[in-house]
Amino acid sequence: MDTSTELTATPLSDALGAEVSGVDLSDELSSETVEQISDLWHQYQVLVFHDQDLTTEDQRRFASNFGKLGKRKRENTKFAKSKYGLYEGDPAIREDPNLVLVSNITVDGKPIGSFAEEDMWFHIDSGYAARPYKYTLLYAIKLPTEGGNTLFANMYRAYETLPQDLKDKLTGRKALHIHEYKRREKVDLSADFSKSPHAFHPVVTTHPETGLKSLFVDRLMTARLEGFAPEESTRILEQLFDHAERPENIYEHVWRYGDLIMWDNRCVTHGRTYFPKDQERILRRCTIEGQPPFA
Repeated sequence: MDTSTELTATPLSDALGAEVSGVDLSDELSSETVEQISDLWHQYQVLVFHDQDLTTEDQRRFASNFGKLGKRKRENTKFAKSKYGLYEGDPAIREDPNLVLVSNITVDGKPIGSFAEEDMWFHIDSGYAARPYKYTLLYAIKLPTEGGNTLFANMYRAYETLPQDLKDKLTGRKALHIHEYKRREKVDLSADFSKSPHAFHPVVTTHPETGLKSLFVDRLMTARLEGFAPEESTRILEQLFDHAERPENIYEHVWRYGDLIMWDNRCVTHGRTYFPKDQERILRRCTIEGQPPFA
């Protein structure tokens, strides 16, 4: 059982992220320990816990300390069945709407998980939904021998370091976020995307706990800025993506078996580096439900 010992946090980069030690996440945690973790989360945006041995129920229990577990967003679209991993192999996960396997493995030609192989552009988990996830928690079960690292971008810093004229231009603006189950391809806005999951959110949001402003855009799913001509919208968005993904804003995590990583979707975007198709990778994901982002 957790005895509410003081946790140790070691920064992982100048941009964001900390390794937290001194806790076994398979324990039932005290309210004091949960509060310590929450405080560190607000400070570092991304927390890494090494050498954890977590069952499915352990991960669910730990995540539920931070809010209501998020449900998989299986929209009834032409993309969902073929791409979203409805054939997950573990019955405990297949029947649990709060869990997802992030994996490239197939069994009898069917994917056991979601989001497959190779690299993936920076994105916000469920940023295309009216209520994007608040937090994501990802646990490493099987890893490739090379690649498959997760990149995290500090969107507080991305906003803070924008030129003032661009901040002024973005004040009060919203952006269209669309999900078509791609990993490294923009949505074609000339096509009919009405049946694809999509939502409009403020470009600049305020974090409800820290009060800090953050950019709320990502390269994969943010498709258009409201109130700008298409060419200018594309130009500004590309400028924002490139700015947010500058090396000084990024922490790159090289996974170890037994890692549990948790991040704040309201102020962090994440992507994935390339790994070979013949390398197997399984991570178990759960999320915490969120609220509509506000400016």
